[in-house]
Amino acid sequence: MAQLPPLPDNFTYSAEHEWINAKSDAIVGNTVKIGITAVASDALGEVVYVDLPEVGDSVTAGETCGEVESTKSVSDLYCPVSGEVVSINEAATDNPGLLNSDPYGEGWLLEVNVTELGEVMDAAGYAEANSL
Repeated sequence: MAQLPPLPDNFTYSAEHEWINAKSDAIVGNTVKIGITAVASDALGEVVYVDLPEVGDSVTAGETCGEVESTKSVSDLYCPVSGEVVSINEAATDNPGLLNSDPYGEGWLLEVNVTELGEVMDAAGYAEANSL
């Protein structure tokens, strides 16, 4: 495993390795950014393609909302929240390597106006679950 960037402790995480840029108690009714963790991007290897929902689509917590393709495999992207997609990161779709180089910053994937939070954990819980 490569040296991973620090896990932001002000984010929330899913067991499927997606992050939300907010704590679980502060997101319902707000718009949040979603991406994949450094653990996921490291396991995938070089990310070469990202397939995301369209702006205006509804997404459901715990269900797939896209795919991330790397030189090693194709992985489903699971949405950690339910709501409406209000923005996608075109920089990441144009340059999927951003998911590897800056997974918690420029490599974000979509913004969702949240109607319901899925099963998520705080940074300490995610770190413990993944032996970080």
